[in-house]
Amino acid sequence: MAKRDYYEVLGVSRTATEVEMKIAFRKSAMECHPDRNPGDKEAEARFKELNEAYQALSDAQKRAAYDRFGHGAFEQGGGPGGFGGDGFSASMADIFEDLFGDVMGRRGGRSGSGGRERGSDLRYNMEITLEEAYTGKTATLKVPTSVTCDACGGAGAKKGSKPKTCSTCAGYGRVRAQQGFFAIERTCPSCQGRGEIIDNPCPSCAGSGRKSLERTLSVNVPAGVEDGTRIRLAGEGEAGLRGGPPGDLYIFLSVKPHAFFQRDGADLYCRVPISMVRAAIGGEITVHAIDGAECKLKIPEGTQSGRQLKIKAKGMPVLRGREQGDLHVQISVETPQNLTKRQRELLQEFEDESSNHTHPEAAGFFSRMKELFGK
Repeated sequence: MAKRDYYEVLGVSRTATEVEMKIAFRKSAMECHPDRNPGDKEAEARFKELNEAYQALSDAQKRAAYDRFGHGAFEQGGGPGGFGGDGFSASMADIFEDLFGDVMGRRGGRSGSGGRERGSDLRYNMEITLEEAYTGKTATLKVPTSVTCDACGGAGAKKGSKPKTCSTCAGYGRVRAQQGFFAIERTCPSCQGRGEIIDNPCPSCAGSGRKSLERTLSVNVPAGVEDGTRIRLAGEGEAGLRGGPPGDLYIFLSVKPHAFFQRDGADLYCRVPISMVRAAIGGEITVHAIDGAECKLKIPEGTQSGRQLKIKAKGMPVLRGREQGDLHVQISVETPQNLTKRQRELLQEFEDESSNHTHPEAAGFFSRMKELFGK
């Protein structure tokens, strides 16, 4: 059976523009799409015929070849769309994207129905203290942003009027200029790709569908957040153009340096100086945790400077968890200064009675030095 003329299949003239062919194809293909006509062999055959015709005529080079040679231009390749075997499944997926992609604003650079572009995302930098990171907090923010115009409801058109379909691109948002085998597609200069023209813009927003405003928002900062944590507030960014969906607001947290504690994940570290005598004979000291609680810390006899002691579960809470880090205390033995005469005498007496057993590290060091240099 001879193939029908592709222009006849689409129901358009030979001088039809690409937009006219697309509209004709879309209308016919939606009527006979197999998903809408399950089990209908005639509808499936009609859909295949439409697909083959559109694939040939929507391509500038294939269309020029068809206008010159007819169906004979594709005889060697089995048709412009490559129908046959598994090729039909692939073509079905391609044509589904072509058919419904325009409706969803995924093709041609259009940004959704009626040019309703999604609003921009916003960034807000927030600085908090380590104590606030420990307990969490509810913060109030003032964010300059764009909101939907209440006068036109985001449509951009003056109340009582509606946007009109762009006559230049027939609502497609893009126009094509063709010369021989070459075609250039670009954004429609009349509607800037939106597919609609507003003759009577809203005086409150000048047709954009949104206006600037400072919003006050409340944000919950959970306990255990770390420096660089990002909090997303969905839909709290800028309003979209002409009623488009809003963007998101991203809050980036930075934690101020603490005067006493350093943080590593959920663990906290601090340095505590103690007297030489306390380090030598041992004892107990009191250390404050990040929550202000007093923690008793036992100092073992003979503690050396730099030794770390741990207080369990007195670090930071784990974000969105029940665990809690530890507090690590680094001991720093302080050498006494500004001694009185009596103190000097007592220390000298202690030094005179000291031995290698009292100071094993110092004794070992000087012994190895003596061996190394031979004197």
